[in-house]
Amino acid sequence: MKKSNSFYGYSLIMAFFMLFLGARSQLTPYFYERTCPNLLDIVRYEVEKAFFKEIRMAASLLRLHFHDCFVNGCDGSILLDVSDGEKVSFSNLNSVRGFEVVDDIKRAVEYECSGVVSCADILAIAARDSVVITGGPTWNVLLGRRDGFVSSKAAANISIPSAFDSLYIIISKFKKVGLDVTDVVSLSGSHTIGLARCAAFNNRLFNFEQTGRPDSSMDEHMLFQLQLLCPNVSSYSADLDSKIGNFTTPLDRDSPIGFPTNDFDNHYFQNLLNRKALLSSDQVLLNSYETKRLIQDYSISTDRFFDDFAKSMVKMGNISPLLGSRGQIRKNCRRVN
Repeated sequence: MKKSNSFYGYSLIMAFFMLFLGARSQLTPYFYERTCPNLLDIVRYEVEKAFFKEIRMAASLLRLHFHDCFVNGCDGSILLDVSDGEKVSFSNLNSVRGFEVVDDIKRAVEYECSGVVSCADILAIAARDSVVITGGPTWNVLLGRRDGFVSSKAAANISIPSAFDSLYIIISKFKKVGLDVTDVVSLSGSHTIGLARCAAFNNRLFNFEQTGRPDSSMDEHMLFQLQLLCPNVSSYSADLDSKIGNFTTPLDRDSPIGFPTNDFDNHYFQNLLNRKALLSSDQVLLNSYETKRLIQDYSISTDRFFDDFAKSMVKMGNISPLLGSRGQIRKNCRRVN
């Protein structure tokens, strides 16, 4: 029995519809080309404005995107103000920042094209622009993510690489989200900008691994400077120790303590080879042949580092995005609609 022409017509329509859905279910640099054509200019302007107000903000915005993607994918969940959310996790509490800048960007984007652009995509664009403004590489940001509904402190504690993790744990956390050893080393290169709190590295300064001594792998002059900045006062005053824990110093120590360096370059890798890694999680990158070889390559070639970093940022931005009809486009990045 022959099927009617109307059936074939219906099948053709459905085929085109499915193709359309497939096209809209892939990240692409052109996702907002028609619906919000000025998006990239708007985000760039707001990032530049925030950067010139506080140069540290570039590193903060880059870190927001990183920490967002490692927990349930790149879904803007780190931005949600919930009592037991990612903001209060071990790696984020009193550490991640830049939320007000994201609010400003979202406000400007909503004014131009309301209800169209996700907070997750704003984070991805702002991260790229933060690297560029500090002299780093650029890349095409793939877009089309939607925003998630859930933010979990417990998930963040499990998923986000910590400043105190071993190399094995760091690599395992990267592999869990589809990233490899090259991504571990190249993305660690983002520590070429920004600051770290004493609380993130004072484990190396006085009683490293319960030895009663500092970490012997740290440059002696650098160790002395850091001990002055972050004195060991916990035995005298817990309150004072807490305050000192929030003192900061540059991750890439190319300038005096208290004056952050904001040149996105390969100097971080040269520091590692010269025993000037600040965090334990940086120092442990020298513990395997594969990671050390990459560090040596990047320390010699800025081009190699920039190329791998840009590729790794694209890969990281592809971690489990919500596409199509999944998720939502938040009107306010801090809460679900």
